[in-house]
Amino acid sequence: MKITMAQLNYHIGNFSGNTDKMLSAINEAKQAGSDIILFSELSTCGYPPRDFLEFDDFIKLAEESIERLKSVSDGIAIVVGSPSRNPVVEGKDLFNSVYFIADGDVQFIQHKTLLPTYDIFDEYRYFEPASEWGIVEYKGKKIALSVCEDIWNIGNENPLYTVCPIDEMMPFNPDFILNVSASPFSYKQAEERLNVIRANVERYNLPMFYCNHIGAQTEIIFDGGSVVMGPTGNVYDEMPYFQECIRTYDLEEVTSSPRSQTQEKDKIALIHDAIVIGIKDYFSKLGFTTAVLGLSGGIDSAVTAALAARALGGENVRCLLMPSQFSSDHSIADARQLAEKLGAPYNIIEIKDIYGAYMEKLSPIFGDLPFNVTEENIQARIRGALNMAISNKYGNILLNTSNRSEMAVGYGTLYGDLAGGLSVIGDVYKTEVFALARYINKDNEVIPINSIIKPPSAELRPNQKDSDSLPEYDVLDAVLYEYIENRRDPQDIIAMGHDEALVKRALRLVNRNEFKRYQTAPVLRVSTKAFGVGRRMPIVGKYLS
Repeated sequence: MKITMAQLNYHIGNFSGNTDKMLSAINEAKQAGSDIILFSELSTCGYPPRDFLEFDDFIKLAEESIERLKSVSDGIAIVVGSPSRNPVVEGKDLFNSVYFIADGDVQFIQHKTLLPTYDIFDEYRYFEPASEWGIVEYKGKKIALSVCEDIWNIGNENPLYTVCPIDEMMPFNPDFILNVSASPFSYKQAEERLNVIRANVERYNLPMFYCNHIGAQTEIIFDGGSVVMGPTGNVYDEMPYFQECIRTYDLEEVTSSPRSQTQEKDKIALIHDAIVIGIKDYFSKLGFTTAVLGLSGGIDSAVTAALAARALGGENVRCLLMPSQFSSDHSIADARQLAEKLGAPYNIIEIKDIYGAYMEKLSPIFGDLPFNVTEENIQARIRGALNMAISNKYGNILLNTSNRSEMAVGYGTLYGDLAGGLSVIGDVYKTEVFALARYINKDNEVIPINSIIKPPSAELRPNQKDSDSLPEYDVLDAVLYEYIENRRDPQDIIAMGHDEALVKRALRLVNRNEFKRYQTAPVLRVSTKAFGVGRRMPIVGKYLS
């Protein structure tokens, strides 16, 4: 038996486009003599569809996609994820299902049992969990069908759940397992995914074909990395990350061969590729083509510009250089050098006079009050207004250049440097931004070395450095990582050897600045706990304030 895996990039709600992609893949699989083609979770509608699922018309369009797939299922079985209706009165109206289509009809439907409701997931809001399990027989083989999370409770050991769906299928003696998935990217996920698949394979002594999405849906990114694993736990194949890919496998070869090959899993390389596809898909799926950003000569805007140029083409990334009286000459030179390296159009707009006009109008109100963060924020907001003017006039989407460390502690100005339609590196700590810069420069110098080695500064007052207001980033990032990703209590972080006063100050800043993050752009998710939909904190909470 031959099985084709189609790892594709879907577009939420684009039923005709998604189905056309699948039809093309089916044609390719037929030419390869395949018996079964496997797509991923909710392929017809894209993942996650969220409240679109509450519209009856949305479900009807998914059903029409299934009808189109049925019409081409002569000689090949199609395994595809799609929502299905719950025919009974009790429970949710929908299931998250995997369809087995062959010979012009739906032969079998298996509903998803384990509905993740944590981090970025909210499936129990929409779907009823399965309460029955079975297998489908096709061409002399017994096949277990499963949907994503259903393989993440091996032996019922996951405390989130009370049933192991694959265990329930074992009495039917399946020959292999097919899994349709929408497993979001984090830089740790690829390795963890292999471990989970291997644990299933070794428990049941069956090969598994695991098909994942690729591409980005707003802030959530899917890396692909679809897996074919033999019954002994060898990775027969791991598909490329962040690329559409269609490959056909011989079941007997997968079952008997000791072959094992996996993709490289370098953290910074994965983050780089994830952000590039995140930018590319955000623009293409919304119908945008050009971006604008403020280029300061610092490392954050430099890395953002370089990533945007790789996603969109340098010619489609307009850079605004907006020096003030506090900007150093080398910052302007560094910004100009980068824009020219990227082939990005740029304009220089000095803001000294604009700032002066603000201060003249405000001086009767401010009187003799001393210079403070107010004047710094005015400069940031002038730059935000200029960026937005270009965005409005030319249809460029403003890219936000704030890093995660700054966003965590509120080191940014609302309606100023926190403005933008997409936060590119808002899930990348400052220390990781430096690593990204070095990765971007690995073959040749793209980002000026001076932007990498000079002390970080917002350049909003004379001789300003970030370290005047914040701990050194390597110290700060370690504390933030333990609090945000690992959800450690303050006393636990202090017990790890971190300074008590620093920990309490940093965590207080994180909690107090939730109101800023609530008003910022979607953040491309590359970690296990990004700001945004996967981290839901109250704005007015008192904890650690």
